[in-house]
Amino acid sequence: MNAAPATVDAYIGRFPPNIQAVLRTVRATVQQAAPQAEERISYGMPALFQNGAVVYFGAFKNHLGLFPPVDDPALLAQVAPFAGPKGNLQFPYSQPMPLSLITAIVQARVRSNAAKPAAKSGRSVAAPAKRAARRSNAP
Repeated sequence: MNAAPATVDAYIGRFPPNIQAVLRTVRATVQQAAPQAEERISYGMPALFQNGAVVYFGAFKNHLGLFPPVDDPALLAQVAPFAGPKGNLQFPYSQPMPLSLITAIVQARVRSNAAKPAAKSGRSVAAPAKRAARRSNAP
């Protein structure tokens, strides 16, 4: 398991059948919650992107990890029992996956990302021009 997998299917295929089943269920859940999002491997794990990173999920020894931390105030109390290091979520395999909570998290992230594009696009247009200006003024 040294090299990063090229696809989400390859990532899932690396695990035992019981973990593969969890990963497939979570994959279907996040895809349904964000049907317009692009699925890819990022940081060596499955991820969805729509106006930025929506969610990453990964299999660990005793839990499924969900990243990044939840910042939606309406969800903070619900995710508190699953909070791991740095606010990332850890869903133990010994418990049923909270699919409705995962759906709510993904939908909140999609809404949060959708509120950001105007600010991002303003920076992304200006940044290359500023870099070019700095290069032209370099000694």
